[in-house]
Amino acid sequence: MNDLFSSHVALPVEPAEPTVKSKSLILVDGSSFLFRAFHALPPLTAPDGTPTGAIHGVINMLQKLRREENPDRMAVVFDAPGPTFRDELYPEYKAQRPPLPDDLRVQIEPVHELVRALGFPLLCVSGVEADDVIGTLMHQARQNGESVLVATADKDFAQLVTEGIRLVNTMTNTVLDEAAIEAKYGITAAQFIDYLTLVGDTVDNVPGVPGCGPKTAAKWLNEWQSLDNLMAHADQIKGKVGESLRAAKEFLPIGRELVTIRTDCDLPIALADLAVEEPDVDAVRALAEKFGLNTLRRQFSEASSVPAPVSTPSQETRRTSSDDGQLPLSDPPMYETILTDADWQRWLEQIKNADKKTDKKMDWVAFDTETDSLDLFAGRIVGVSFSIEDNRAAYVPLAHNYPGAPAQLDRDTVLADLKPWLEDASRTKVMQNAKFDSHMLANHGITLRGVLFDTMLESYVLDSTATRHDMDSLAAKYLGRSTITFEDIAGKGAKALSFPEIHLEQAGPYAAEDADVTGQLQQCLWPKLSVEPDLRSVYETIEQPLIEVLVAMERAGVRVDRGELAIQGKAIGERIAAVEQAAFKEAGREFNLGSTKQLKELLFDELKLPVGKKTPKGEPSTDEEALGELVGSHPLPALILDYRGLSKLKSTYIDRLPEDIHTHTGRVHSAFHQAVTATGRLSSSNPNLQNIPIRSEEGRRIRQAFVADPGCKLISADYSQIELRIMAHLSEDERLCAAFAAGEDIHRATAAEVFGVKEVEVSDNQRRAAKAINFGLIYGMSAFGLAKQLDVPRGEAQAYIDLYFARYPGVAKYMERMRQQARQMGYVETVFGRRLYLPEIHSRNGQRRQYAERTAINAPMQGTAADIIKIAMIALHKLLVVPGRARMILQVHDELIFEVPESDVAEIEPIIRAQMTGAAKLNVPLEVGIGIGRSWAEAH
Repeated sequence: MNDLFSSHVALPVEPAEPTVKSKSLILVDGSSFLFRAFHALPPLTAPDGTPTGAIHGVINMLQKLRREENPDRMAVVFDAPGPTFRDELYPEYKAQRPPLPDDLRVQIEPVHELVRALGFPLLCVSGVEADDVIGTLMHQARQNGESVLVATADKDFAQLVTEGIRLVNTMTNTVLDEAAIEAKYGITAAQFIDYLTLVGDTVDNVPGVPGCGPKTAAKWLNEWQSLDNLMAHADQIKGKVGESLRAAKEFLPIGRELVTIRTDCDLPIALADLAVEEPDVDAVRALAEKFGLNTLRRQFSEASSVPAPVSTPSQETRRTSSDDGQLPLSDPPMYETILTDADWQRWLEQIKNADKKTDKKMDWVAFDTETDSLDLFAGRIVGVSFSIEDNRAAYVPLAHNYPGAPAQLDRDTVLADLKPWLEDASRTKVMQNAKFDSHMLANHGITLRGVLFDTMLESYVLDSTATRHDMDSLAAKYLGRSTITFEDIAGKGAKALSFPEIHLEQAGPYAAEDADVTGQLQQCLWPKLSVEPDLRSVYETIEQPLIEVLVAMERAGVRVDRGELAIQGKAIGERIAAVEQAAFKEAGREFNLGSTKQLKELLFDELKLPVGKKTPKGEPSTDEEALGELVGSHPLPALILDYRGLSKLKSTYIDRLPEDIHTHTGRVHSAFHQAVTATGRLSSSNPNLQNIPIRSEEGRRIRQAFVADPGCKLISADYSQIELRIMAHLSEDERLCAAFAAGEDIHRATAAEVFGVKEVEVSDNQRRAAKAINFGLIYGMSAFGLAKQLDVPRGEAQAYIDLYFARYPGVAKYMERMRQQARQMGYVETVFGRRLYLPEIHSRNGQRRQYAERTAINAPMQGTAADIIKIAMIALHKLLVVPGRARMILQVHDELIFEVPESDVAEIEPIIRAQMTGAAKLNVPLEVGIGIGRSWAEAH
């Protein structure tokens, strides 16, 4: 899947035949698994409402370990309840940890039951931690000459790594041995206890040396080799950190004992008793049914009925099974690479009949394309993949061209076979980022229809902030499945292979897995989404129909006038040169205006300007905010800001836009993304046309280069003050609603209310202050921020805000209502039911919590505005774009731009206005400003 948002992901076609090492042992840090799964996975529940997120995650990770490693012995170790020897040694040990969340506590015993039912030895030993039990077993195994793999995310285990002992993080699929530890931490595994002692452990409340971070600890240990030797020479460590080291001298022996994992515990079980046993099938079935573990239930549903694997000419497809012929613990993927017409016809028949299956488990097909480019117009299909049931998929290569590549089916023939199915809106397809595949198919003359399910958008609507929405992230979060990135099969950098150059041994399993994972994500995500009526409506009536709209808009693109950009480039270049010369004059010498180092020396060392904001390293900052604070104290900061703004404008747009004009179409085709912003707004890239600055004259002038085709005009339709209108609707404030209903100038009306004057008497400064208040409150601006913006004392700014709330009490009530909802529900909603989750709303960090509160106020307005313009886009696409009456070419926040034949402008303008103003029924009217012109600047 050539996903615009993510790299490809894949898993090998089958688990490789395991090489069973003599006396191999896997030790699983069950407590680590439990906490990671609880925090990584969404709040899943069983049919009876019992939380199951941690259960899903732990079991998936254990099954994966067992399947891939096939150990002789394996133990899953959990912390036992009650104090340990560390609590006696240091009463403050872990004292700051909050109580175990109830949603996690109730999952511990079910996890234990399932671990035992699946045949894994389970250990909980009182008086010591799980780490100590694992450490003791590691030590015993190494004495017996056994290799040991410890599955954990806890870095503390690095202290026990030696030859034959490795650590694996199953969430990130990274393995640590002695060399990897040294590369990552800059010290040897043997020095790790001393390293932890110096750094301390905030999670376990173990103090280290104040001011001693990882780099300092590694530096000391490289110089002095050990903590004991370091302390013997502590008087040679200079500075404040040296003082801290000497002050910590008495506690460090206690700290070292706290972070040291014991290897000599008395255990109630011997290594010989850790053999992995066959699962108790009946018990697993019952527990899977009870807790809604659908994948596990399917794996154990028919223990004696295992479907035969389908043969493939490119590789042998294998299934692992137990010696007694029972169903294996999991259902390894069966992926085919299709190279013969007979195999293709067999799969084509299955695809055509997918929604006619009698069991109705899946009445859709998961579909994906592999391409030679991400270019929306130049990209060509290299192969296609399908999945019609869990763990079964096929890849049809069509254009791999590496030396020795086998003969492949004809691309035109296969796509012609698929075209009726792909263009049939009644045949349901499941895809991940269907918009991209729509473009690739369009390049081959195929119009994709019938995409009812896009797993990227399902995840986005379900929870926009829970994870990134690429397949890698979704598979990890919702399936507990580790995937392989595209870089793993193609390489990276200048030597990276294009997809046609990748051998089928890697490309086949990789591409088939794309379809398989997409199908499995659909089965996980849709049940969660479909039971929430509002969220389902957002998906079905807004996000899913918008795919077709964006495909058409991206393919239409916008014409850009190279000549106009050249003229602007010359003019802005002259302005930059003039500003540069003015800066040299003020400085008294020439310098590099783009050099942070030279700028610091000039401003703070030579000119002695006051240092305000500092960098994280404690040096004077020269960023925009810091320079802004210096404006007025000397002419130079203003000139530097001017230089930076002009230079960025030139490099980002004036110089870049001609390069973005597509050779095939002669137009610029920006990509619009649905699943990026948290609030539902679209984002733009390659190039980003939503961030063209419009505050400066030079920024506004760039829009002159966006022009209509000959014989056409551009129509710009822009919602007027839409977020303020949504604020009026949500707050139901009488005065605010009345002002909008009467068509008043809302900023003038607000000024009249706040300052107690008639509207005709409102001064420009009063209207400016009211405008700052109106928009500032939407974004949670404080009195400090308002004071800074209006350049008035903070007390005066606070008085303005108090007056505003006194005159518009409904707004104050709305803001507090949103804060309360966020605290109680963990999310806020738009008018249409789109949710924005706010995980930081209960943060102990005041800044993060306040940011979440501001977001709780703003997100319903910004999200509702995003929903409204999307609804308008869908309606206008059907009325104007599909019949070919107009092109919708750009969406920039609250503005839509259309390209319309000049003769049709008068007829089409009222259609645009009617659909945009009628996209939502609020307590106040929606208004749209419309402009018409040959260029975007003229129309806006």
